[in-house]
Amino acid sequence: MSASLEVDGLSVSYGKVEALHRARLSVAEGAIVTVIGPNGAGKTTLLGAIMGLLSSKGAMRYAGTDLAGTTVEERVALGMCLVPERRELFAELSVEDNLRLGAFHRRAEGARAIAADMEAAYARFPRLKERSSQLAGTLSGGERQMLALGRALMSRPRLLLLDEPSLGLAPQLVRETFHIIAELKRTGVSMLLVEQNARAALQIADYGYVLETGEIVLEGAAAALAANPRVIETYLGLSLKAAGPT
Repeated sequence: MSASLEVDGLSVSYGKVEALHRARLSVAEGAIVTVIGPNGAGKTTLLGAIMGLLSSKGAMRYAGTDLAGTTVEERVALGMCLVPERRELFAELSVEDNLRLGAFHRRAEGARAIAADMEAAYARFPRLKERSSQLAGTLSGGERQMLALGRALMSRPRLLLLDEPSLGLAPQLVRETFHIIAELKRTGVSMLLVEQNARAALQIADYGYVLETGEIVLEGAAAALAANPRVIETYLGLSLKAAGPT
């Protein structure tokens, strides 16, 4: 598969502190790629830089387009969309209004196209349809995550950047969220998934990277990473003996 996203030598600094050091990764078209690592490793910084929210050094290409100098809005128009760690919903607006805002850059396509995508979002997330007139700020944690994903899909993304989608969710909702992400792959959307829940992330990903203190220290097919002794001990919460043969 051709690369949807290519990142080479990406560095981000906060003052004199370098939070990301020459990161290199790629996301193949239609693939789920995960970046795992401890809290504070630079995972959210990585996504912010890719989306253009943070100043960075290095090269990035998306679908063959050089992203140097492009704004966040231009990257959204190209088909990139970030689902941030804290969802960033408009709490005082209804579920329906939040969804419509996801399609803001597509307003020239007309009401019919946006209405069709709204129905598709409700079909994927029936609970959102039930709560369409409810204020986003009153939703449960799982419902807020559904709304954040639904709003992102309203932009018709070709590349989804997902920042800690399981954060703060109960175990059952974590499983449901990852099931939804796996299902999205069938639509052809490429995904870069940043996640502390390494076990769940590696189960649905095609390829993975391990980010520690701002540097990529391991990479490989997701199944191979899940069997890597270092990943097992550090991120899967198992001893080598408990994990069995690798």
